[in-house]
Amino acid sequence: MSSGRAEFVTTSVDRAIEAIGRGDLVAIPTETVYGLAADATNPAAIARIFSVKGRPADHPLIVHIAEPSDLARWSVDPANAARRLAATAWPGPLTVIVRRSPALPAVVSGGLPTVGLRMPTHPMAIELLERTGVPLAAPSANRFGAVSPTTAQHVLDDLGAVLEPGRDLILDGGPCGLGIESTIVDCTTSPPQVLRAGAVSEEQVAILLDGDVGAASGSARASGMLDSHYAPRCAVRLADSADDAFALRAGTPRSEILDLTADPGRYARELYAWLREADARGVQTVIAVLPPAEGLGHAIRDRLTKAAAPRHRGIGTDGE
Repeated sequence: MSSGRAEFVTTSVDRAIEAIGRGDLVAIPTETVYGLAADATNPAAIARIFSVKGRPADHPLIVHIAEPSDLARWSVDPANAARRLAATAWPGPLTVIVRRSPALPAVVSGGLPTVGLRMPTHPMAIELLERTGVPLAAPSANRFGAVSPTTAQHVLDDLGAVLEPGRDLILDGGPCGLGIESTIVDCTTSPPQVLRAGAVSEEQVAILLDGDVGAASGSARASGMLDSHYAPRCAVRLADSADDAFALRAGTPRSEILDLTADPGRYARELYAWLREADARGVQTVIAVLPPAEGLGHAIRDRLTKAAAPRHRGIGTDGE
């Protein structure tokens, strides 16, 4: 199957709307990473997301919505915490887990009675949501477990061979502004739990909820909760400082150091692209310096720790 750029990549929201209406897939830009989107009310379209990504069917998908008021439409009696976060943090890089409405098929949630909802900020994503009038299930647009895409070219590199010409599209909205996935807050627990760190820090979530936030516990029930995830083909080793990184590199052949700790925003924005480029250069080991455990640093540390963890079968070569 051909995977040429001209077959799939477009800047036309009109074409993307037509593809979603047909039940096809569209990789869409968001402020976090590119998502592989389909009509979240269409079970057959959702099944293709799982198939194209090579994603286990019991891993829930995040559903993107057009406006905060849609929270009540696609969930059942959302908790006050979810309503408060929707009112104060949307649009933005924050996902709330709520009880799933029967209007959303169980397949979108991996069979769970809950669903993750968020409202993105990217203008193309919002236009697509508003004009299609349907929620969009959109996990990261890459093979399961691997490095998330932050450009249209990344999506093409990962999925060009498995998308269907004449059906599926990649909507090019430029590089993602944030570069890491959304914060996930489970609002079905008491108190709510931050399940995945993101650009909205746990400290900020606690402020928005007047301190009513608990530590994550229980089984994996949201994207990115596996111990190993966001993994390049090369090995990733972690260092607490630049000095430690140079000491590690001295005994590690074909290795490179990644240290953007002076600018956490840039670290988050460029992390995935840097890991992809390291793979393209044939680097065997990336030695990444961990940023301080504060603010956005929590999310960067989370992604690096998962990238460095022992790989589950297939992750890193057939990676989310």
